[in-house]
Amino acid sequence: SSSETKALFERHKPTHVIHLAAMVGGLFKNIRSNLDFWRTNIHINDNVLHSAHESGVQKVVSCLSTCIFPDKTTYPIDETMIHNGPPHSSNFGYSYAKRMIDVQNRGYSEQHGRRFTAVIPTNVFGPHDNFNIEDGHVLPGLIHKVYLAKQSGSALTVWGTGKPRRQFIYSLDLARLFIWVLREYDEVEPIILSVGEEDEVSIREAAEAIAEAMEFRGELVFDTTKSDGQFKKTASNAKLRRYLPEFQFTPFRK
Repeated sequence: SSSETKALFERHKPTHVIHLAAMVGGLFKNIRSNLDFWRTNIHINDNVLHSAHESGVQKVVSCLSTCIFPDKTTYPIDETMIHNGPPHSSNFGYSYAKRMIDVQNRGYSEQHGRRFTAVIPTNVFGPHDNFNIEDGHVLPGLIHKVYLAKQSGSALTVWGTGKPRRQFIYSLDLARLFIWVLREYDEVEPIILSVGEEDEVSIREAAEAIAEAMEFRGELVFDTTKSDGQFKKTASNAKLRRYLPEFQFTPFRK
């Protein structure tokens, strides 16, 4: 709602904004609802950025996603490659809507001198996640499934082959990086916030790590009738490392 967004900005008169509002979901929700993801996110982004501009916000940091990158590309992907080709067909609605934030940021910078930028985190997980098995992302979904499998004494069924690879970033690490971007990062161009390429894990490895952490002793079964989604989307954190060479990420298993 543009009127409610505008009213919020008028009430609080923020000087700095971290824009996390979005319609989000896991692979299967995206496949079912690409149009909804496109329309809802386009409205959200335009409302937030335009209200920020109209109320004189000094800095906005918006949140993109690695799924916005071209499906057919070379790896590792970096910040210069966002618009180099179509995203994966499974979530084109969300991907294109998120790419448009980058376009809008450039527009507000060039026409109005605004310091609007964006970050691109890899797969985020941590406390207060969405643990819905149908609509959530892979790690909270697996945690919920392990919990249920332990209760019922059944096998753990993982959707897909377990082969796709992902870089996971712990939400509290990401929060620390957001604060740094808000205070110190002055480019309009986005910056990838991610663990290194060497820290990528397969879905099978992730499922095994969760089973171990939750002391699940049962069997792991892979349902290969379910889609794997994008096989990999390995992102380079070289730009982040140029700015913050000493930043310590929480190790995945920890």
